[in-house]
This record gives sequence, structure tokens and C-alpha cells, in this order.
Amino acid sequence: MSDTMLEGVIAKWLKKEGDTIKSGDIIAEVETDKATMELENYEDGTLLYIGIKAGEAAPVDGIIAIVGTKGEDYSSLLTEPKAVVVNEVVEKAIEVTADQPAIDLSNIKAKAVRMPKMSDTMLEGVIAKWLKKEGDKVKSGDIIAEVETDKATMELENYEDGTILYIGAQEGKGIVVDGIIAIVGEPGADFKKILEAENTVKVDAPAVVQASAPAPIKAVEEVKPIETAQSTQQTASNVEVKSSPLARALAKEKGYNLSWIQGTGEGGRITKSDVDNYNPNQGGTKSSHFTGGTESFEDIPNSQMRKTIARRLSESKFSAPEFYLTMEINMDKAIEARVSMNEIFPVKISFNDFVIKASSLALVKHPKVNSYWMEDRIRVNKHVHIGMAVAVEDGLLVPVIRFANEKSIAEISAEAKDLGAKAKSKQLQPKDWEGNTFTVSNLGMFGIDQFTSIINSPESCILAVGGIKETVGVKNGQFYATNIMKLTLTCDHRVVDGATGAAFLQTLKQYLEDPIKMFL
Repeated sequence: MSDTMLEGVIAKWLKKEGDTIKSGDIIAEVETDKATMELENYEDGTLLYIGIKAGEAAPVDGIIAIVGTKGEDYSSLLTEPKAVVVNEVVEKAIEVTADQPAIDLSNIKAKAVRMPKMSDTMLEGVIAKWLKKEGDKVKSGDIIAEVETDKATMELENYEDGTILYIGAQEGKGIVVDGIIAIVGEPGADFKKILEAENTVKVDAPAVVQASAPAPIKAVEEVKPIETAQSTQQTASNVEVKSSPLARALAKEKGYNLSWIQGTGEGGRITKSDVDNYNPNQGGTKSSHFTGGTESFEDIPNSQMRKTIARRLSESKFSAPEFYLTMEINMDKAIEARVSMNEIFPVKISFNDFVIKASSLALVKHPKVNSYWMEDRIRVNKHVHIGMAVAVEDGLLVPVIRFANEKSIAEISAEAKDLGAKAKSKQLQPKDWEGNTFTVSNLGMFGIDQFTSIINSPESCILAVGGIKETVGVKNGQFYATNIMKLTLTCDHRVVDGATGAAFLQTLKQYLEDPIKMFL
């Protein structure tokens, strides 16, 4: 039902066991990772069996119902060997037990509140804060908690009227998508049976594993003293060291401290041979006597955002055959244009705004660069949604400026500032980060001249923007000062060829080197 869907939740059954149905009938409503959609039947017959109750989840291609002739024996369909489901988060295979008795929940006047999938890349969520507690009465629509996803902290809405009977996910704990985080129902309801049913191993319900939320782990320190040749020496700095005049002169010449050297002469007297044989690497330096250091470290658990960045970019890096194209852009006219614009526009225009605007116009002329790789096809996007990489405390977010080619540079600038502020304060909503067709990543403000970025799949390209650097140019044999910016385009060779990427950069160069062309 969607290109990123891994499982669906039965929101509502529109038919019941025993009903006669036809091909084309809508038998249920299914909540996917992006929307609630109608489930169409494709068989004529009787609804013999419903395997997934409303509110429960089933993996893609899992059995949710059986349609056939009335009275037909369908048990063989349920007892056939089934594939073991592997949960991506816990990476643990679950064995299927066919003879395990099912727990009847039909008389339990309570419902499980499950972890919803709040973004297309979310695998688990962390309860940032509970706004209700066990025993509180709640209504459908009440906000009962705040959940930290891989992209933002979002409100968790309740859909059942009743009392919170059980809270299973404590603040700071991670719960996989569709895992039980609370139970709402009538006071006194036997909610423990819901938990027992959840713990029953089923092929369509991977075990819920709680993962500790990010919290610094105490550093483990191991002290490793470095042994020295004179480790038994106890001579203090104010105690006279016995030594021969020749030994003292030689030690002074070599810069050795006599208190570091173990004497072998009578009564511990230091001789010339002791100085000659002394290894300074085992005895410190002239100014201090190094006796050892302390090795230490700190393990920092990965946040939801960091896990998603690692997973998504690894998938892209190791699946897309990337190549890179770099071009220098003369920014002299862009600098002059920006000064003029900032004198009259109500919002301050940045060079990144110039790049986003110019990129959006260039993408219209080169639609292959604005495409998705879809395994069995290439989707050429007719609209231009520019993803803008924003660095945040936990990693990276990519809010989207939609229809950037149709907006003025002032509108792009205002929207970019608003989305950037929301990203840093974790206030982005799903609509703010979904649907980008091309991404711009800018590290120029950090003093980076040039770099390469990893493609944000299923996009085909990403543009890395370096800083503007004043340098010396040559024209007609004369030297002059000029300003150069380097752009590097990372391309997925499955979609974009070298000539296509180069043509896009040439168009982009024309817009940036003569900005008036963007507004004609």
C-alpha cells in the first residue's frame, strides 16, 4: 500500500466471519505507515476466518483473512510452514509454534495503546515524557505522552475512552513500532491477558524489546603505570644525589636529571657509565618525571536519529553506484546581487538560498537529476521539492522546501529559516520532512572548501556546497581578485550518467554566476 510499508494495522473490519462477499468489496480499513486505506477483496465466497483483530498488526504478505466456500476446511492454510519474521531492530529470529493455544481477548474490556509509526523510517520510539499516569481517566483525542522518533519529538494521541490501567513503557525507554506502551479500558478489566497474548510467540507479532534510551555510560578507567629503570628510586628533589664529577658534567651536557638515574657505584653513587647507559625514554624529561597516564573512554548509546542515519545512509552507500562531479562557480555577481537584495527584501537572503533557487530551476531543465530509483523503474518527478540538510545536536535532518522552483528567493529564504529553527528545536512534523526529490547539503559556513555527500535514497543526486573563497584569477594576462565556490554533485549511476550530471551543473553555474537569469 506504500513503497516503505513493512506492516499494516487493521483499523476496522467492515465484514465479519460468515459474511458472503464478492470481488471488489471493501472488507476492512488498514492503517499503513502513511495513511489509513481501504482493503479490497479479490475473491468471491464466504469470509471463513479473520486472523487479525482490529487494532492488531500484520506484516506485509501475512494472512489476515481466508475466503472460500462455506463449510470448507481451511486449517491446512494456517498450519503450513511459515517464514520466520526477523525484526530489524532486535535482529532476532522468532520460532513459530503451530500448536500454541490462542488467548481469547473478546471479553476483555480494555485496549492496547501501541507505538504508532510516526515517520516513514521509524522503527522504534522512545517515551520522552508521560502526560498521564496509571489510574487517570482519558478520552479519545487526549494527548497522553510525548514520543521521540528518529526525526522529532511528537505528541501521542489516545483513541480509546477509559482509564489508563497499565503503562508498560517508562520514560526514556524504547519501544518498537506497534509494541504495547499502555492499556486503556474499564477499571478492573483483566488487562494482563492482553500482555500474555502479546508475549505469545506469533509469526506476525515480533517480540517487543525495550532498549535503553540514550544516557551516558560511566567511563571505565584503567590506570597503567609505566615502569621505569629507577622505579625503586626514592630520592626527593631536595636530597643530594651522590655522583662523580664526570657523571655530573656528562648528565648536564645531555640534559639528564641525576635523580632519574640509578647509580651502580658504591653506596648508589652515579658513575659515567650509569649516565652513558641511561635510557631517557624510561626516565622522563628534563622538566618533569612522567610516571604514567590514565586511559579512559565513554560509551554513548545511539539515539533514534543516529540509528536511522546509520541505516539509511549505509543502505544508500552500499547499494548505489555513486560517482562525483565537481565544478567551480564564480560568485562575484552573486555577492553583489545579495547585497542589493538585502537592502530591499524584508528577509535576509543567504548564499544557500541562491543555491536552492538555482538548483530548483536547473532541475526543471534536467528532470533525470530530479528522479527516484525504484528498482523496477525510474520515477521522473515533475515537481521540485528541495531537501535542505540541517545539522542538529543528535545528527542530521532534511526538511523540505516544496515547489521551490515556483517560489521567490525571499519565500525560499523565509521558509528555510523557519524549517531550520523547527529542526533544531525538534518541532518538525512528518509533512516537513517527506517527499524531497533532490537534496542540498552546505558546509561552507564551517570553512569547508569542498566535500562529497551520500545520496538520500530513493533520490538520484545530492549537491554538496563548499564555502566561498577569495582567490586570484587571470584574465587577458592580468591578475585580479575573485570569489570562487565549489559544488560537488553525487550521482547514482543507475539513473544519472556523467553527461547528464555535467549538463545540470553547467546550467546551475549559469544561474549562480549571473543571478539575474533566475528572475527573468
